[in-house]
Amino acid sequence: MRKEYDFSSGKRGAVIPSPGKTRITIMLDDDVIEHFRHVAEEEGTGYQTKINSVLREAMGRGKKKSPEVPVTASVLRRILREELREES
Repeated sequence: MRKEYDFSSGKRGAVIPSPGKTRITIMLDDDVIEHFRHVAEEEGTGYQTKINSVLREAMGRGKKKSPEVPVTASVLRRILREELREES
């Protein structure tokens, strides 16, 4: 090892940028982090990778909602008949 190193042209931060990723700071409950660390250890992945995959799944579920179908006159009549029957 050298006795002195020259860091005057060095840059702070990651050496290799991760395309498509952004570093953020987020506050999570301790039990949530422990859960993901435990699950990730069992699967042999990183806990941040596991959190990312769960968030991605949640995003997908939001997109798969069925489009809202307008209520037709016949459907409305059927619903009203059922409601009136229950009141009688």
